[in-house]
Amino acid sequence: MEPRTQHPERIAFLGLGHMGTPMARQLLAAGHPLTVWNRTAAKAEPLVAAGARPAATPADAVRDADVVITMLAGPDAVRSVADAILPALRDGAHWVEMSTVGPDVVRELGERTGSRVTLVDAPVMGSTDKAAAGELGVLAGGDADGVAHVLARFGPVTRTGPLGSGALKLVVNTAVLGGVALVAEAMGLADALGLDADTARTALARGPLAGAVARAFAQDVHFATALAVKDVALATRTARLPAMEAVLAHYEAAASDPVTGPEDISAAVTHIRGRTTADD
Repeated sequence: MEPRTQHPERIAFLGLGHMGTPMARQLLAAGHPLTVWNRTAAKAEPLVAAGARPAATPADAVRDADVVITMLAGPDAVRSVADAILPALRDGAHWVEMSTVGPDVVRELGERTGSRVTLVDAPVMGSTDKAAAGELGVLAGGDADGVAHVLARFGPVTRTGPLGSGALKLVVNTAVLGGVALVAEAMGLADALGLDADTARTALARGPLAGAVARAFAQDVHFATALAVKDVALATRTARLPAMEAVLAHYEAAASDPVTGPEDISAAVTHIRGRTTADD
């Protein structure tokens, strides 16, 4: 008897921002039939040109999907999309929620999906460069067995535990964002002392904050300052984190600046650095 042919799963990808678009391209490259949706429809056009099917609404995107992936800006966007797709999800589908929204929202979604849909929370570590290369770190919480091979298209997968434990992403982001803000303040101190900036940066890069220094001055990557605010706010609402509350104030100030707000957190570094030497 001939073995049954395994057809690639039909995947719906919702959310085509700086991270979602290159991630969706990984699925197209793997041969998955892909339907895409984005609130701003024009962002889907490059993927449609590459072979994806556009959907007019979130419900239309997921109706026939075996796997649904959401990569959205935050809790409000996730809840809004959930309202739209839950009635349309077919029984037995897998919903992989890859946004960084914290464990409470994930558990809320788990209660809403019940047993007819398998929900996996799988936020990712890495920025746009890693997404384009298929080298993200995927933190998968919940029963990810049915979608492990799909998640592996994005990069190495770490099983974190039960549904909601993908919140390990908040721990990672808190450390990174705190480190980047600390580097910005240290560079501001160097400025105040009249030290050569390149010399100060090189010295920091040779110490224990080397990774934070590299991220603080990274180019050709994008993690918006507004998203940094969202992630640090989620963390500080979960636990008492006085140092991160100060970091949050830094990022909030940078996000409110029309120049640095939409840009990568490396632009926030310049903003924070300037604040340390500004006159009171």
